[in-house]
Amino acid sequence: MANDPFIDPAALSSLGPVRYLDARDQAAFDAGHVPNAVRAPVDAWDKAIKTADIGFGRTAFWEEALGSLGVGSGVTAVTYDAGGMTNAARVWFVLQFFGVPCLIANGGWPALAASSVPAGAGPVSGGLHLSAGSGAVGVVDRETLKGQLDGAAHVFDSRTRAEFTGEDSRGRPRSGHLPGARHLSHADLMDKGVVHPGSKLRGMMEGVGFGPGDHIVTHCEGGGRAALAAAAAVRAGFDDVRVYYLSFGDWARDESCPIVRD
Repeated sequence: MANDPFIDPAALSSLGPVRYLDARDQAAFDAGHVPNAVRAPVDAWDKAIKTADIGFGRTAFWEEALGSLGVGSGVTAVTYDAGGMTNAARVWFVLQFFGVPCLIANGGWPALAASSVPAGAGPVSGGLHLSAGSGAVGVVDRETLKGQLDGAAHVFDSRTRAEFTGEDSRGRPRSGHLPGARHLSHADLMDKGVVHPGSKLRGMMEGVGFGPGDHIVTHCEGGGRAALAAAAAVRAGFDDVRVYYLSFGDWARDESCPIVRD
């Protein structure tokens, strides 16, 4: 499918030079990784996104952070994680948000380790000049989303069913879901760490009420599952997708933001 964020390991050899971005922790990376891969510090990025003076708006910070990975013109960035797919999705989301093309290796490290894949290319020289919001999937903040609950936004809640219903409160005083939200757990978007084909994802999303032309906003508790849901929505063929990256943790802290339980 055109613009599919996911790539199967068997197709990597068709890409030309690949710059692998490993989204696992340091110990896992040290134990084994794709040759010439570089580790993407997902936890540090997540902390930066949730820091008021950085977020997604401080482009200079991201030019340095992404530039240090050696991505750029002439190579295709491909990210992978341990198989949960959420950390790789975070890397994909950040890069594409700033206009850097990136693909997610479907199945993560387990699939790559079981396949014959080309070694990674070396780092691209020269600095990056980024443009925030230039990717296909953008960011939505709390106030914007609150103003779109009249039907302008179609909310995709990718948390567990228990989180959605409010049974699992994650230790917070307010639990449940956003009014009108549709639910598909991130775990249901894949089978044994491999994200479903676009046609199956499309059927799943249509089954819970998403339709052509919908302005879809994904969220979870804190970003990772929301990023995966956004990538899945794009794979399913939806072309108006945004991520509420700060997600339900941010929403529930604001008493003016409505939450329902049903």
